[in-house]
Amino acid sequence: MSLEKINDDCLYFNGYVPCIPHKEKGVHCDNCLDYRKIDKKILILKLGAAGEVLRCTPLLRKIKKEYPNSRIFWLTQYPELIPKNDVFKIYNFTEREIELIKDVEFDLLYSLDKHEEMGALANQIKSKVKKGFSQKDGVIIPFDEDAAHKWKTGIFNDLMKQNKKHYVEEIFEICGFKFNEERYLLPDYKKSEVKLDKTKKVVALNTGISEAWKPREYSIDNWIKLSKLLIEKNYEVMVVGGPKEDEKNKKISNESKAKYFGTFSRQEFLGLLGLSDVVVTPVSFGFHAAVGLEKKIVLLNNVFNKSEFYMYGKGVTLEPDLSCLMCYKPNFDDKCPAVPCMDLVKPERIFEEIEKFSVR
Repeated sequence: MSLEKINDDCLYFNGYVPCIPHKEKGVHCDNCLDYRKIDKKILILKLGAAGEVLRCTPLLRKIKKEYPNSRIFWLTQYPELIPKNDVFKIYNFTEREIELIKDVEFDLLYSLDKHEEMGALANQIKSKVKKGFSQKDGVIIPFDEDAAHKWKTGIFNDLMKQNKKHYVEEIFEICGFKFNEERYLLPDYKKSEVKLDKTKKVVALNTGISEAWKPREYSIDNWIKLSKLLIEKNYEVMVVGGPKEDEKNKKISNESKAKYFGTFSRQEFLGLLGLSDVVVTPVSFGFHAAVGLEKKIVLLNNVFNKSEFYMYGKGVTLEPDLSCLMCYKPNFDDKCPAVPCMDLVKPERIFEEIEKFSVR
């Protein structure tokens, strides 16, 4: 076979399977009119958590606008949550795939996790420009001034409590961009086929929380009270969550008659949550999924700075009336004035906010 021109620097080329122009038109590189020369190779390091991965997807919209002929790579622990049509290669956080990444020379690296291991990896990866977080002598440091704000709010409590920037805005700032209402990008998912009465407003009660932040939990009794109140007022109610919430959600469903359909993969969960009109949720993957699905949201918050959470004008945040908000405590201690403090937000208060959504 004679040698011919191969444009291995083309946006459509991957060196493994036929490119789109060849499949659609039968052309080879020497007579292709769709050649688009790569101008940037960009790597995003964002491992987790799952909700934070979703919360970083607006960056893809900005990167593609600023660098339309770029190859975007993403290393994560949640590859199923990355929209595959918007990224050239998605890498899982394994030793094999880390070695593959180390063999590429990038133009831009966005290191978005404030973790020592990720800072160390960012230092080892070849890139002309590095943004975000590094590590030096076992401590996290920013690569440049663009990451200084997010870094300082993490190490000084007073600055964290004063901060009015939401997380997506901060991530854009770290990468050298200005946030302009860019929305989430979700992975492919299928609409759920569960049976709900869509003649009524559907309210999803997401009971899931991360065990890393125990004070975020809302009690089973209050979920049951809220479910009963909503059903009494002619709402269709479904309880959702992950495997750790299965027993809890069964109890809520049994005692309130709210619908419960079991546990699902994260992509299936997106399809299920997509059936709702309003989502009531603590800070969790379910919250970020609801934002990505552009649902109306009642967010229950206590341990974090509420300014961190951006709902694109579609949500409201409810918090207990306490002076110790933004404590960032992983669990309750003897200094806590109310345990569990999230229960100070009464079901009737949540219901009022859901009713407001119905008249807007």
